Amino acid sequence: MKLFYGEIEGNGVTINDEEQQHIVKVLRMKNGEAIHVTDGKGNLASGKLMIEGKKAHIEVDEIKNNLPDFSPKLHIAIAPTKNIDRIEFFVEKAVEMGISEITFLQTEKTERKNINLDKIKKQAIAASKQSLRFHFPIINDVMKIQDFLKNIDPEHTFVAHCHENLERTELNEIPKLKNITFLIGPEGDFSEKEISFLAENNIKAVSLRSQRLRTETAGIFVAAWNYNQMI
Repeated sequence: MKLFYGEIEGNGVTINDEEQQHIVKVLRMKNGEAIHVTDGKGNLASGKLMIEGKKAHIEVDEIKNNLPDFSPKLHIAIAPTKNIDRIEFFVEKAVEMGISEITFLQTEKTERKNINLDKIKKQAIAASKQSLRFHFPIINDVMKIQDFLKNIDPEHTFVAHCHENLERTELNEIPKLKNITFLIGPEGDFSEKEISFLAENNIKAVSLRSQRLRTETAGIFVAAWNYNQMI
């Protein structure tokens, strides 16, 4: 399946401008080739490619609406790493494994205070198309951990940290939930003050086994754990 990103409104389908350029100039696709377009909101159009000059269109044969999304839905709030390549690697792999939402956290030890959100969103779309996802994940900008907690359900929220002297539940002991949120700390982990703050807000701590994982590895580990539970 050749999957591209665009807008789907009723019976009208418009391929994204950058996608059109990719189709015409990079892939050099031909008129009549089978093509599929998703809006990333659960809708999928199928048809034939029509090229007019530098423009690419789809001659629609079928539109499917409200295709099912992955379940359970996973939201990972993760501190961006100093080396942005590492967090971009996490985004790519987590999206391929069906993550529903990513938020970037500013913590006491977070060295990177901002990210190129547009670039990250484009990478998430590319990973979604690669893995044939019809629901693109939500990507949120950097926010302070205190602000993040204002909009989450503590009953469905967990924090992974490496403080062995503090109580933690094993990952596999977490009950199956339709929606689940994980907080992943920065290089150097959450501070004990932050762990105490999260505990005061009824956020339960979990262990990702005995190894000490890098930030992006911990995020991918949780995404893979959730992927294994999908139905």
